[in-house]
Amino acid sequence: MLKDFKEFLMRGNVVDMAVGIVIGASFGGIVKSLVDDVLMPPIGLLLGRVDFSNLYLTLRDGATPGPYAALAEAKKAGAVTLNLGLFANTVINFLIVGLAIFLVVRAVNRLKSLQKAPEPPAPPATRECPFCCSSISVRAVRCPHCTSSLEG
Repeated sequence: MLKDFKEFLMRGNVVDMAVGIVIGASFGGIVKSLVDDVLMPPIGLLLGRVDFSNLYLTLRDGATPGPYAALAEAKKAGAVTLNLGLFANTVINFLIVGLAIFLVVRAVNRLKSLQKAPEPPAPPATRECPFCCSSISVRAVRCPHCTSSLEG
């Protein structure tokens, strides 16, 4: 059983998948930081100093009544909230990851299309005489062995 497990782990597609998952998780962290730390602050400034991570609607007050200064405060009080800002951040994360994957797949497809297609095999230089079955040149109009006249 241990040998079968080792063979399973060493198959190429399992190792490739594992590497892809690790790199994908790391890339997800980079994209999250890009959205949360680079993209959303300027967008928030343009929209009147809105902090998207704290953009929420209170559906029901918690133990202490609102209004709450931040989403963390509302959650601490036990309020039921609709977290629109976090949802917007997640949608933007998804769009950026989707765009990055699209660009990678597009580049790979272009590289594949640039590879030379295999050249077709050269036409044969000889053919068989239909009368004596000898090998003759494809350009021959008469068989040198049986002297039969050959068609084109």
